[in-house]
Amino acid sequence: MEHLINHRVKNLEISGIRKFSNLVGQIEDMISLTIGQPDFPTPLHVKEAGISAIEHDVTSYTHNAGTMELRKAACEFVKKKYQLHYQPESEVIVTIGASEAIDITFRTILTEGAEVILPGPIYPGYEPVIRMMGAVPIHVDIRGHQFRFTLEAIKPYITEKTRCIVLPYPSNPTGVSLTETELKEIADFLADKDIFVLADEIYSELTFDRPHRSIATFLKDQTIVINGLSKSHSMTGWRIGFLFAPEAIAKHILKVHQYNVSCANSIAQKAAYEALTKGIDDALEMKKEYAARRDYVYERLQAMGLKAVKPEGAFYFFVKIPNETLNSSEFALKLAHEAKVAVVPGSAFSEYGEGYFRLSYAYSMETLENGLNRIETFLKNANY
Repeated sequence: MEHLINHRVKNLEISGIRKFSNLVGQIEDMISLTIGQPDFPTPLHVKEAGISAIEHDVTSYTHNAGTMELRKAACEFVKKKYQLHYQPESEVIVTIGASEAIDITFRTILTEGAEVILPGPIYPGYEPVIRMMGAVPIHVDIRGHQFRFTLEAIKPYITEKTRCIVLPYPSNPTGVSLTETELKEIADFLADKDIFVLADEIYSELTFDRPHRSIATFLKDQTIVINGLSKSHSMTGWRIGFLFAPEAIAKHILKVHQYNVSCANSIAQKAAYEALTKGIDDALEMKKEYAARRDYVYERLQAMGLKAVKPEGAFYFFVKIPNETLNSSEFALKLAHEAKVAVVPGSAFSEYGEGYFRLSYAYSMETLENGLNRIETFLKNANY
């Protein structure tokens, strides 16, 4: 019966991140620096809120868009943190993580043949959904722009078919974030055009050198903002995301969400409310630790002669492979088998990630030190 499967689904590939992580996961004594999974536990008070929700039988369906208390808290959170103004009654949807928010956004705004402009390299979670809609992903090579997806890089790719531009900042895999000036230039250019912006801001609380700024500040009517608690509150498995958009857009996305999942988990929503209210600044201590890890890893990489842009946010380095005779998969496999360190091949992040590898520093300092020691020894003894 496989011949009856939707051809667009059959042509999809499993995420390169997961594929490689699974491939090397069985190697004994492996130090993995692959997954973007915070190594901090979910804050205790947030877990207790989830336990309380179970004990008090908060186990029924909620409003499709999420409980009103959580939607109010989410709107208050982005207002306080990023000066974004949304109405809890009609302009926010609680989703099953940021991934579902991406899915229902594209399923609402894309039609056959529409083009979506994305930076390359980029997290691999966008392109498959775009292709399933019969739309066309257009990657822009930003390797020569210090991984900055600026208006200058975007402009040549705008056509009459352009329906959406994806701005995923801070970036996975590069850690780069855009400045207020860069965002305003893009917003000013798009202001008179029928083009959506999908602003994936899941790492917004993890910025190191300046506060996060959203393009929705300048272009609210055309922007769909995606955020969530996975990275900021170490709640990856709780699967709570948020989608913010003007009512004229959100009311249609809500229909897709309703028929997709009905509503987000009621227990997780209670925990999320706790995270956004009493835990509004929970990310600060984690961010301080990530900043220390970033600085340590950057110094070590430089000492090894490895080239990487210093991250401005998130918790990844995108590192240039030192030997161009190997592609990114070959290098990562060699590193895994010979040094027993797992990193993600850059090719997992589109063709424009080739020649690089992603290293996650969402690991303890001890793990990072041991992993980097192994990489250093590997490079010194490398026999390509």
